[in-house]
Amino acid sequence: MPAARTRPFVQCDVFTATPTKGNGLAVVLDGTGLTDDQMQGFAAWTNLAETTFLLQPEDPAADYRLRIFTPTREMPFAGHPTLGSCAAWLHSGHAPKTPGKVIQQCGVGLVEIDQTGATPAFAAPPTRIEPMPDDLKSRLTTVLDLNPGDVSGAALLNNGPAWQVLELTSAEAVLAVESASVRWPEYRPIGLIGAHAPGTGPDYEVRMLAPSSGMSEDPITGSLNAALAHWLHGQGRLTGALLIHQGTRIGRAGRVHMSVDRNRILIGGQTHILIDGSVTL
Repeated sequence: MPAARTRPFVQCDVFTATPTKGNGLAVVLDGTGLTDDQMQGFAAWTNLAETTFLLQPEDPAADYRLRIFTPTREMPFAGHPTLGSCAAWLHSGHAPKTPGKVIQQCGVGLVEIDQTGATPAFAAPPTRIEPMPDDLKSRLTTVLDLNPGDVSGAALLNNGPAWQVLELTSAEAVLAVESASVRWPEYRPIGLIGAHAPGTGPDYEVRMLAPSSGMSEDPITGSLNAALAHWLHGQGRLTGALLIHQGTRIGRAGRVHMSVDRNRILIGGQTHILIDGSVTL
């Protein structure tokens, strides 16, 4: 194994207007020469939902290549690591090949991060949408102690990560669910979405239960919101801009911006750099 060396490192907070109220991310800005085991070991040590490693791109169209790890496994794509890693890359002095547009290479291919709007946003990758089998819907309804009448929709979504999604009749119903009843890997990640009352500010409340990070609930989940955006768009419910709240039940203030721009679905949010230094790996 190569000798450890000092590497530039930042830790940031993603998808919030208030630092420390979003989803934390560790970014190693130079992952060159690190083995898979070293990356996974460091991600386990940080114990954050995700830790990322920036590498030279293999695709000439990309500005950088990104590898994304939870404390237990590698992910082909994730949303808050995409926005956070892009912010860290720009913060470290890099500039994209095309002004206003950063191209990330990761496990699902090339992902564009648009820098031209009020809030940086990534183009949501394609999502496979399938109906949820009735027996799975019934199982999740039971284990989450839901009133079947409060479940207004269900689907299986896949945009790299796979999601079991239940739509509930209100944001209040979403916030009332106890997350401790489901844990990964017995239960695969579960997404909940419910509408807020019109005129109250946010459009929807979202929660992600049983994340593979080992937590009972993920603070803010860009990839889930990206999949939900495709689902809503396919139903004609995402035609302009929507504001999503996530993390409310666990004391976070996640703010995710969904929008449609030409043929792209954009998922945006703010990133704050909280720690800027180095790590020896």
